[in-house]
Amino acid sequence: MKKTINGPHLVAAVQRPITRLLAISWRDLLVVLIPILLVASLLGWAAVKLIRPAPPDTLVILGGAEESSFQITAQRYAKSIAAHGIKVNVITTDGSEENLRLLQDKKYVADVGFIQTGLVEDDKAQGLMSLGTLYVAPVMVFYHGKQTLDRLTQFKGKKIAIGPDGSGTNVLAMKMLKENGMGTKDAILQSLDGDDAIKALLAKKVDAIFVMSELTRGRKVRELMQQPGIRLMNFAQADGYLRRLKFMSRLTAPQGSFDLGLNLPPHDVQLVGTPIELVAREELHPAISDLLIAAAREIHGKPGMFRKSGEFPTPVEYEIPLSEEAKRYYAAGAPFLYKRFPFWLASLIDRVLLVLVPLLIVVVPVSRLVTPLYTWRMRSRIYRLYGSLILIEREMQLERTPEREQQIKERLQQIETAVDLLQLPLAFADQLYVLREHIGLVQARFDSGRQKPA
Repeated sequence: MKKTINGPHLVAAVQRPITRLLAISWRDLLVVLIPILLVASLLGWAAVKLIRPAPPDTLVILGGAEESSFQITAQRYAKSIAAHGIKVNVITTDGSEENLRLLQDKKYVADVGFIQTGLVEDDKAQGLMSLGTLYVAPVMVFYHGKQTLDRLTQFKGKKIAIGPDGSGTNVLAMKMLKENGMGTKDAILQSLDGDDAIKALLAKKVDAIFVMSELTRGRKVRELMQQPGIRLMNFAQADGYLRRLKFMSRLTAPQGSFDLGLNLPPHDVQLVGTPIELVAREELHPAISDLLIAAAREIHGKPGMFRKSGEFPTPVEYEIPLSEEAKRYYAAGAPFLYKRFPFWLASLIDRVLLVLVPLLIVVVPVSRLVTPLYTWRMRSRIYRLYGSLILIEREMQLERTPEREQQIKERLQQIETAVDLLQLPLAFADQLYVLREHIGLVQARFDSGRQKPA
């Protein structure tokens, strides 16, 4: 049977929420809440201003010369990053040295580039950070002739192609020649790129060429080694180079590693190499940094002639300091959100959490103070009147004079008037009535002790 609500009960049901609202002192509640809201607003503003913004929708990668290993690798990075909705622009450059210069130039729009170690002076690393070492690029010196050569000093007076100006090959070749006491007076140095250098060597326009490439199994290298009279120099002083140029590494090209059928090379060849780093500007967004390192693991993590599976990328520092985000990624991997959600959604959730978590850490504990502070404000009004009563009682113990009695009478009247005007929530009504009783007690004591008029 459905229960009906009669008239009085209906009125009571309607008045109950209204009574609860009237039982709250909204003015005092706002006095307590406003500071908390101001603090929360300030924290929110600081979070928006100081915490990282949304990831950019465009990334600019500095690659290398056309068909170079840098340029080919940059295109692979672009494909991997673009899969996450980021537009990638790959810029053709002359190589490591130009990449370093462009990254240092704040007027030039660029985010990240490939740079070989050994190029960076202390003052040139400012504003840059490394995302890790990607691989070790071997330095190969090809020459033509019947005599076996294993030292650079044996090329004195010869024509040597050392790579184009602005390339890492050019800079490193000059450093290696300098360590051998050789300069422009000791050999004829020509700034030719890879393809032109190979053509010049085959045409016998140069005697030797420096080649640097991760693509050691490439078609051009194999074809070059198959040419009669063309030899790959064995660095007999490989360990010596490591002592003199500390950023370099020793590598070995085993017999037949380029071509087993043709047995190229016909014997083990000692080489030296230089690490290649992925270098970015310090303002690179952390989420983009994670995408780049993830792409690096995908591209460079497979085994190769001079690396084991999973050996690269690696968080090894050389001239450029490793970024904090890269250290975190190499230690713990991609953040949880980026493993479970699409990049754009994970980025959005990440930024929302970065704003909300600090707010919750501060606001939740502070909000617990709302009730005690509100209660204290209500009770303080009653306590102040009790303080006035105590002072009156103390004065009543002094010698009574007509003037003092008149003052006490007026003050008691003021307290009674204040109580009548006092507005408190219903939750404090019992304390208000107790206060009235105590005022009556003080009034009775005062009346009993008043001086009778003569």
